Amino acid sequence: MARVAVIGAGAIGGTLAAWLAQSHEVTVCARSPLADLEVETPEGVIRAAPRILTDPAGGSAVDWILCTTKTYDCTAAAAWLPGLMGPATRLAVIQNGVEQRDRFPQVPAQRTVPVIIDLPAERHAPGRIVQRRNGTIHVPEGEAGEALVALFADTPIDAQTTPDFVTAAWRKLAINCSGIVSALTRRPAEVANDEGVAEVMRALVRECIAVGRAEGADLPDKLADQVVRWTTLAHPQSVNSLHADFVAGRQTEVDARNRVIVRLGATHGIDAPMNRALASLLMAASTRN
Repeated sequence: MARVAVIGAGAIGGTLAAWLAQSHEVTVCARSPLADLEVETPEGVIRAAPRILTDPAGGSAVDWILCTTKTYDCTAAAAWLPGLMGPATRLAVIQNGVEQRDRFPQVPAQRTVPVIIDLPAERHAPGRIVQRRNGTIHVPEGEAGEALVALFADTPIDAQTTPDFVTAAWRKLAINCSGIVSALTRRPAEVANDEGVAEVMRALVRECIAVGRAEGADLPDKLADQVVRWTTLAHPQSVNSLHADFVAGRQTEVDARNRVIVRLGATHGIDAPMNRALASLLMAASTRN
């Protein structure tokens, strides 16, 4: 049994904490107190009552820290680290984008594990989550990655190492960058059935492919069509996190999901006008909200 601290009690953090609490000692680090966790999963409803911390001063050393906060909350998440880090503690950065390795420089690189997760889940109330499907986790090959995979051995979440993490990260970003169309149209995954919207999604993904290749990712041209198809095959009412945050008037991860393509593209002399335009529209609309 491992000692695991999950920073963040949103859809991803709450779901992972609930599953891990079935066989590990779990602490959830959250802004507000929670009574317990209840997740509607494809396997049925699971419940957990992990230790809940709302003050970083109350932390104690654990084997693993799983940071599941939004990318823009890294400063707040870092406040938990001093109390949770022991001499052998490892940090798994489970966040969107392709810059996971750079977000917590205070943790030694050899003890930081970047994580790509595909786990459709939505939080409807504090501690109350709907998990759409079992999902996957990918981490770099190596001893640390294998240790993280072992944490999920007793869960239905398919955790595995990959020899090409760069490609895995950019492939996930190709999916995420297209999700901005749902936020701007305020429609769930079914919006991809509109051919005009689908072509916008393809354009977003093609820009991601070009920049990803320049960054060393092995991405096929057909990925643009695949992303559209995968979206049409998702639960029609599935809502991605960018959409959910935008509609709720919260800060969004548009920088990690779209603007990063523009920023990194510029370093390679690659323009990404579609991602730049839609990110600008979302940011302007968010300011109005």
